[in-house]
Amino acid sequence: MQSLMPSEPGLPEILSVTELNGRIKDELSSLGRLAVEGEIAGLRRPASGHLYFNLKDRSAGVESVLGCVIWRSQLSRASKQPLEEGQSVIAHGKLDVYGPRGSYSLVVERAEPRGMGALLEQLEKLKHELSQKGWFDERQPLPRFPRLVGVVTSRDGAAFQDFLRTRSMRWPGYPVRLVHTPVQGPGAAERIAAAIAALDASGVAVIVVTRGGGSLEDLWCFNERVVAEAIWKASVPVVSGVGHETDSTLADLVADHRAHTPTDAAQTVIPLQRELMEKCERQFNYLLAAVDENLARRSERVERAADSRVLAHPDWILGDREGALAGLGERLSLSARRQVGGAEDSLQHALRVMKALGPAARLSAETNQLAALSERLARPCREHLSSIEARLDLDARQLEALSPYAVLGRGYSITRLVGAAEPLTEVEGLKTGVRLETRLAKGRFESTFEGPVAEEDS
Repeated sequence: MQSLMPSEPGLPEILSVTELNGRIKDELSSLGRLAVEGEIAGLRRPASGHLYFNLKDRSAGVESVLGCVIWRSQLSRASKQPLEEGQSVIAHGKLDVYGPRGSYSLVVERAEPRGMGALLEQLEKLKHELSQKGWFDERQPLPRFPRLVGVVTSRDGAAFQDFLRTRSMRWPGYPVRLVHTPVQGPGAAERIAAAIAALDASGVAVIVVTRGGGSLEDLWCFNERVVAEAIWKASVPVVSGVGHETDSTLADLVADHRAHTPTDAAQTVIPLQRELMEKCERQFNYLLAAVDENLARRSERVERAADSRVLAHPDWILGDREGALAGLGERLSLSARRQVGGAEDSLQHALRVMKALGPAARLSAETNQLAALSERLARPCREHLSSIEARLDLDARQLEALSPYAVLGRGYSITRLVGAAEPLTEVEGLKTGVRLETRLAKGRFESTFEGPVAEEDS
């Protein structure tokens, strides 16, 4: 809206109320986000759902008041706990002007109890210190199947019930050891640290530190250095499941694993029994299939071995041995003939040389020498022939001992069905009246099978 008439030179510009309120709003908006400390007064919540209150303080005997509002859509995020009359808080937000009345107020986006700001600053310093020490970097791996799970929480809280309910769904009766401790309030941090140390010394495989959601003040004990130090010193992995997914504490940063909720913490450390059983069943089926396949291969090898020549027709060995012995005898005989023939040729050559020398006088003179030489020459031949004859006799006896006919000569016989090639080894299966052929050392004869004869005890 424009001014009704131009102002005179040297006089201030004439503004409408709306224009003035608009300029004031622009000026206040330029201040940006503010943090105002004061005491809550005149707290009210009308049917609209918005929350209205005043912030007041007193300085030099003068009381100052600032109107504040938290819109209904911001209530759940503005404060973790209900605001109360007379409570000292720090309100974070932006100034806004309500044009119809020309009043301004602080639109609060977040309200925290007085003193929390200093604590948060102290917490940030502690985080920086521990980060420099490497407490946020090193992580112990979680065991897949911990033998015993330790839990640090209040036995009366919903967090422990959620943990047990999740355990029942994943693996009923899985071993869990609880150390009861308060999880908020004065002295809670020291009690929690002592519980972690006690569980670590008791032999558990993993420790779960958990509690349900709450305000920043409720969860503050998990931001204490004593709790972070107990988690860092634990020799077993520590899982932090504090608050809800949006909550973050110092214990979460130091822990080996962070779970968003107590339920998530239980799912992290409690194995899924059904999944393990299914895996075991699959591995058992793989083992059975491998055993069956191995047995099938071995059965096939046994069947092939049963059809082999050695097991199916063992008499071929005897035939091969007879052929080998015959070949050795022939080679031995040929070698002996060659040696005797060579000696005879040498003797004839010596006689020819003697006759070629000629003169009768020399022949007479040399007759005795020739006789001596003949005797010397004949003696090795006789000895060599005797040796050869002895070796031939030994080989002949060995051949005779190995010959199947020698076995028959000792009183044994071979019986076959008439017209069959295979010898009989048992009477089982023979029918009465079949014709049999029996071979002896000398000759053979035929007979008729009348029936088996009972064996007498020797």
